Amino acid sequence: MQVEETGSAAVLEPVSTHLRTTRVDRVFWSHFSPNLAPSAWVIGVLVVVLGLPGWTGFSVLLIGNLLGSLPVALCAVMGPETGLPQMEASRFSFGRTGKRLPSLINWANCVGWDAVNNVPSALAFILLLKMVGLAVPFWLALGILAFAQLLASMGGHDIVQAIEKYLGWVLLVSFAIVGGIAVFQSSGQGSAAPAAAPRFADIMIGIGAVSSFNMAWAAYASDYTRYVPPGTPSSRVFWLTFGGTFLSSFIMELFGLLTGAAISDPSPGSVIAALQNWSGVFAPVALAAVAFSSIAINAANDNTAAYALISGGVHVNRMLSAVVTAGMGYLLAVLGEGTFVSLYENYLLLALYWIAPWCGIVLADWYCRPASLKSLRMETLAGWTSSATLFVVVTVLTIGLFSSTPLYTGPVAAMLGGADVGYLVGFFLAALGQVALLNARGRRVSVARFQDA
Repeated sequence: MQVEETGSAAVLEPVSTHLRTTRVDRVFWSHFSPNLAPSAWVIGVLVVVLGLPGWTGFSVLLIGNLLGSLPVALCAVMGPETGLPQMEASRFSFGRTGKRLPSLINWANCVGWDAVNNVPSALAFILLLKMVGLAVPFWLALGILAFAQLLASMGGHDIVQAIEKYLGWVLLVSFAIVGGIAVFQSSGQGSAAPAAAPRFADIMIGIGAVSSFNMAWAAYASDYTRYVPPGTPSSRVFWLTFGGTFLSSFIMELFGLLTGAAISDPSPGSVIAALQNWSGVFAPVALAAVAFSSIAINAANDNTAAYALISGGVHVNRMLSAVVTAGMGYLLAVLGEGTFVSLYENYLLLALYWIAPWCGIVLADWYCRPASLKSLRMETLAGWTSSATLFVVVTVLTIGLFSSTPLYTGPVAAMLGGADVGYLVGFFLAALGQVALLNARGRRVSVARFQDA
């Protein structure tokens, strides 16, 4: 393993060919291990709370994970070809100045995810230490985990991907044992009242929650594929990324779905308490899996945040960028102790509305270019492009009209009974807008070439 270069050039410039030596199997683990986390289990419980148990809930998980995993895999394919982190690769459509806005938004999003991932892990770590007679305060347990994550992220992609692979195996075995016990122990518990017919709004909210959990990784995707040898087949990168993202989140959310009726509310605290109670002699395994899962997810999160901050125009040392991210995430988690659910709903769900339009533009720009522009696919345009303006307009419109969150419900969402279709509308509206912009530019290029001839 090697420590990644620390200068901003390691983010702003493509990876040199001689450094692209990452084994392609690491692509799978880089997208599999981070989703082995209690937050995914909580989403499965949330689906039950929405009144979507059984086969309806199963269908929601299946559809949501398919919709969320596809953009991640499509973005990951860009890594070996561009040699750039995902947010930096946005410059091909957003321009050198325009890519700064989504990059900074992604950095802020990473800080929020840092806190959300660490709160349940710190609670589990406290309970684990208590079982061996050690009583530690929340801030200290959180600090130990955050420091371990920071050390990993400071090493860069190679160390992060090694952690994802080897810790991923441990987490997979641990959660398989704990999940099996939990499903068996919770069988027959919970309400026996007949289920009401599911509402369309609840189905859409469930699909939105599930898909957005995975789609968030689209902003990270090529960060962990750009060191793969450039000759690696795109289809292999796609399927390894899709499989890793889909399988891990689906497995954890399915555990949440199957145990949701026996868990009091969709929060990590309730999930952790239930797992500790059900696991019996395996309780230390359950608590350790929850505690150390944050290392897998936040090592990748902090590393990506370091890339994003540099792409956002803050040209600092990559390690310093990781320190700033981890430090702010730590403070947010300490200040948000005891308010996990409101932090999750009020901040992160709203923040995810930017990802769908950004993703729609980036993917349309990469995959849907007219023939006259395909040779210019990796041309960096100067300044702020029309695609960057499209991103801002679509993001504001989808939040204003279609969002359905505890903070705000848009008029269209209200007419649909609270159904959240903002992610879908934002993605397709931005993608179609980008295709229109590309076609217009393609016609101008064709005319110019004809006149020059």
